[in-house]
Amino acid sequence: MYYLGLDIGSSSVKVAIVEAKTGKSILSLHEPPNEMEILSIHKDWAEQNPEIWWKHICSAIKRVIAEANIDYKKIISIGISYQMHGLVILDREGKPLRDSIIWCDSRAVEIGNKAFDTLGNNYCENNLLNSPGNFTASKLRWVKENEPELYEKIHKIMLPGDYVAYKLTGEINTTKNGLSEGILWDYKNNCVSKELLEYYQIDKDLIPDIVENFTNQGEVNEKASQETGLPKGISVTYRAGDQPNNALSLNIFNHGEVAATGGTSGVIYAVTDSLVSKESSRINNFAHVNYTAKKPVLGKLLCINGAGIQYRWLRNHSVENSYENMNRKASKIPIGSDGVQVIPFGNGAERMFNNKNIGTQICNINLNTHSHGHLYRAALEGIAFSFVYGMEILKGDNALINVIRAGNDNLFRSEIFSNTVATLIGHEIEIYNTTGAIGAARAAGLIDKDFKGFGENITKNDHVMTFMPLKNNEPYQLAYQNWKHELEHIIKNK
Repeated sequence: MYYLGLDIGSSSVKVAIVEAKTGKSILSLHEPPNEMEILSIHKDWAEQNPEIWWKHICSAIKRVIAEANIDYKKIISIGISYQMHGLVILDREGKPLRDSIIWCDSRAVEIGNKAFDTLGNNYCENNLLNSPGNFTASKLRWVKENEPELYEKIHKIMLPGDYVAYKLTGEINTTKNGLSEGILWDYKNNCVSKELLEYYQIDKDLIPDIVENFTNQGEVNEKASQETGLPKGISVTYRAGDQPNNALSLNIFNHGEVAATGGTSGVIYAVTDSLVSKESSRINNFAHVNYTAKKPVLGKLLCINGAGIQYRWLRNHSVENSYENMNRKASKIPIGSDGVQVIPFGNGAERMFNNKNIGTQICNINLNTHSHGHLYRAALEGIAFSFVYGMEILKGDNALINVIRAGNDNLFRSEIFSNTVATLIGHEIEIYNTTGAIGAARAAGLIDKDFKGFGENITKNDHVMTFMPLKNNEPYQLAYQNWKHELEHIIKNK
C-alpha cells in the first residue's frame, strides 16, 4: 500500500509516493519542467490561476504512478502541502472568481499595518500572535475595497491547499493551521477571530467549515478520479502550509526543536509550547501541525530574505563555475576570513529588521592581501551569522533551541556554513534527505497521531549526517561579534 503527497509551490507542483508500512520513498517528481508563471500586472503584485495548479497536479500524479510502476489502486490516502498565505475566492458554483493573490504579493501591506495599529499591539500579540501584515485576511480586505463587485459574489474563501483538497473531493473546508497562517485564528479564544472579521467587515459565513489536520477531510470524487488517475473514494487525510509541513518532514513536533531551510532565502521555524509573543512584527507565529486547544504547539517562523541568493550572486559574478570550487577555496581561509565581512541582506526588506532594506555590504577588504577565497568564506560566514542572529531573536521570544534539523540541500551542504551555525548556537544540526512532498505523503498516514513512530521512521530512512558544535568556539564567537557590531552600525544608520 502507498501514500501520495502533494506539495503545491508557486514555482512547481511536487508529488511523491511512499510505502505506507515503512515510509520509504518510492518516487518523487515535479511539474511543470520549467517554473509556473506568476502574473504581476502591477508592481509588488503576484497572482496565479488556481486552475494552473490543478492542471499540473493532474499531470504530475499520472506521471508518478506510471514512472513508479505501481498499482494505482494501492494508493490509500493523500497528504497536501501548499504555499502559505494565498487567497482563493469561490462563487456558489465552486469556481474561482479571480486569480489567487499568492504569498509574495504585497499589495495589502498597508491594510495589515493599519489593522495592527488600530486593533492594537496587545490584542494582536495576545490573540493573533502576529501583525495582520500581508496575510490572507488583509488580501481579502483588499478585494472588498478594490473589487467590491467580486467580493459580493464570494461564497467561500480558501487557502491554496484548501482549493486543492476541494478539487480532489468537492468538499469545502479548512484547518485551524490554515486559518492561523491567514491571521484569522484567535488563539486565546480558540476560534475564528471575531474582532478581526468585524474590523475588516468580513462576513463570518465566508469562512469554510473547519476540519482537523490528521483526519478524513474528504474523499476523491468521480471527476477528480478521472482527471488525476487516482482511485475514487480514497481520503485526503492531511493538509498543512509548506513551512509547518517542512518541519513535520524533518520530525519537528516538540518544544525546542527547530527546522531550518537554507535556499534562496532562509527560514528558521522553531516549535514552542508558549502562547506568548513580543516580536509579532518581526516573527510569524502559526499553529503547528500538532496544535490542539488543550496542547497548543506553535511554530515561530523567522525569514531571512538574503541567504543563498547571496552565495549564488557571488558564483554568477566570479571566475568559479561551481559551489564546490568556491567551498574548496573558502576552506583554505581561516575562521573570520581575516577580517572580511559580508552583510548578506540584499534581497529586499527584511522583516526581522522591521522591514528595513539594508542591502548587501562587503566590508574591510584589503586589496593587497585578500583573495576570492576570503570573499567566499566571508559570504558563507555572513549568511551563517544571519541565521544565528535570527535565532537570538527567536530565543528572546520564548523559543528554545535544543536541536536543529535541515534538509540535505543548498547551504547546509557546506561544512563552513553548518559548522559555523552549530558551533555558535551550541547545538547539533541533523541533516536529512527528504522533501515537502515526501513529508506530506508520510503524514497522510498519521491519523493515529503516532508522532514518535513517525519520527523514528524519518531517522531510519532519511538521516544523512550530524554537524556537532566544535569545542574551540572562541574564533567563531569573535568573528560573529565583529560581524554583529558591523551589522548593528548599518541598521542604526539606515
